[in-house]
Amino acid sequence: MIVFDLKCAEAHVFEAWFGSSDDYAAQRDRGLVACPMCGSVEVDKAVMAPAVPAKGNRLITDAEHKAHAERLKALRAEVEANCDYVGANFASEARARFAEAPADPDSPPKGIYGEASLSEAAELVADGIPVAPLPFRPRRLADA
Repeated sequence: MIVFDLKCAEAHVFEAWFGSSDDYAAQRDRGLVACPMCGSVEVDKAVMAPAVPAKGNRLITDAEHKAHAERLKALRAEVEANCDYVGANFASEARARFAEAPADPDSPPKGIYGEASLSEAAELVADGIPVAPLPFRPRRLADA
């Protein structure tokens, strides 16, 4: 399918979907393409602006790099201050904590972080246990 911006003799611009450029031409020639605003069948393709995505391989500036590093540092500090590090026991600990009903529903249990293999993480997600990767290594592994 392809979408075209079309323009009628009254200068109304609208868009329509066709199977191909040839389909558009055949339908227009048979009078099947009409302006939805005025009904005119005198319709031609309008000039379209291409959808060009933003360049994804640009270099970031030093200021952007420093800002990203500061946000990452703040996130690490928040996780380390508010969550328990459980190391390689992450998958089993996550299952155990998810199975426990919180004593106070208004106060969720303290979060955890640690290491899990890709298959362990996929199994946790498949079982409905909410997990997410962190964008940094635990300090205990950062030098390893």
